[in-house]
Amino acid sequence: MVTRVATVAFEGIEARAVDVQVQIAAGIVAFNVVGLADKAVAESRERVRSALIASGLALPAKRITVNLAPADLPKEGSHYDLPIALAVMGAIGALPADALAGYCVLGELALDGTITPVAGVLPAAMAANERGLGLICPAACGPEAAWAAGDMDVLAPRSLIQLANHFKGSQVMARPQPAIAAAGGPLPDLRDIKGQEGAKRALEIAAAGGHNLLMNGPPGAGKSMLAARLPSILPALSPRELLEVSMIQSVAGQIKGGALSNRRPFRQPHHSASMAALVGGGLNARPGEISLAHGGVLFLDELPEFVPQVLDSLRQPMETGEVMIARANHRVTYPARFQLVAAMNPCRCGQALEPGYACRRGPNERCMAQYGARISGPLLDRIDLRIEVGAVTAADLILPPPAEGSREAATRVAAARERQTARYAERDLGSAMTNATCPATVIEEVAAPDAEGTTLIRNAAETMRLSARGFHRTLRVARTLADLDGEATVRRLHLAEALSYRARASKPAAT
Repeated sequence: MVTRVATVAFEGIEARAVDVQVQIAAGIVAFNVVGLADKAVAESRERVRSALIASGLALPAKRITVNLAPADLPKEGSHYDLPIALAVMGAIGALPADALAGYCVLGELALDGTITPVAGVLPAAMAANERGLGLICPAACGPEAAWAAGDMDVLAPRSLIQLANHFKGSQVMARPQPAIAAAGGPLPDLRDIKGQEGAKRALEIAAAGGHNLLMNGPPGAGKSMLAARLPSILPALSPRELLEVSMIQSVAGQIKGGALSNRRPFRQPHHSASMAALVGGGLNARPGEISLAHGGVLFLDELPEFVPQVLDSLRQPMETGEVMIARANHRVTYPARFQLVAAMNPCRCGQALEPGYACRRGPNERCMAQYGARISGPLLDRIDLRIEVGAVTAADLILPPPAEGSREAATRVAAARERQTARYAERDLGSAMTNATCPATVIEEVAAPDAEGTTLIRNAAETMRLSARGFHRTLRVARTLADLDGEATVRRLHLAEALSYRARASKPAAT
């Protein structure tokens, strides 16, 4: 007789169904796990054996075969411990034969029989709900699983004994409740920054339309401070975005205590990050920084210090909003719809724009050109807003705090986002669509300028030699500026300001 328990295998954030089959038969005493299992799954034999003994059960002196079907799907991770243990318990009669038929199971076992947290509970719960199954998961992950559906049957035991008692009717477990992680303190406020009014304006535009932003300025000008305050003016995550972001965090094992965070991600990898760390990869094709920044901000400080090949790997995800990690035996796709904010110095010395400063590497223009050449033109073409951030003077620092802070800017950003949501919902493009991410054919329609604006953009396209992407990105920024002003039509004023953000900090020619 074969006992079956349902579980899942992860491909990106997708949970694929896996059938755990256990057969106990006469023969040489053995405990074999087959079905393209990795090292962690193969080692589950010892964890399962010890957990069952600690729970008062002994494995029979027979041949135990565990098959993880489909056999050609790679099985990775320690979450197969619990389904294997429960299937063995069902096979030896320690659990009712039909008790596990309506559940998907995942969890790691400790040697004493307790069930420890695992990654990927949220996507597993959502996949189980689609299949009409309940979920059995570790107690620490129960609040996370409860987000999948309000009427879903979720069991979150702390140990094998507690689960067995529940099925026997001697102990009833309550359904866990969804939980939101406690806020880790207030976000940094724009009121902390004195001066830099132009940079604050660009930051507000970037937040209102979801645009990519590049800040170029000397050390100490406040570029990192500005970037850190962008989350404080971004709108809150919608329920759909919250689930998408949380599914990635769940697969990456970054949800603590089963509580989801309603704050937008803000990731700032060091410039020594490898390509696998940034875009994802490694032995098990884990999500990278761009996927962990999905729905939020990816801040790259000291942009030219990143390896050029690593930076160029961002080009395709910035266009498509997802990244595909290809391996010889499988492919994994992760969402990667992030907002890029980057900061850089004008040159390696950082002072090339200072009046009277002479660079030791030669003429200032040459130093700036050589340093800027580390960033490819195609990557720069995908950045909507490029601004110069000047040094803050002592006169700025002794002024009182500005009258406006993040609260006022966030109000204007929220109003602009509401206009975008309504506009794109009418076209069935989804509630999370922004000016920066909508299709080019749509932006041509919704950002069609008036007669004066059309003349300006036509002349500017020839003078500035705008690419097709650059043309559309200019329209996107102009549409955001019109949304901030509450106007239905893009006017010449909006296009002029949008063009100024592409003209500034343009890449100098190499000399």
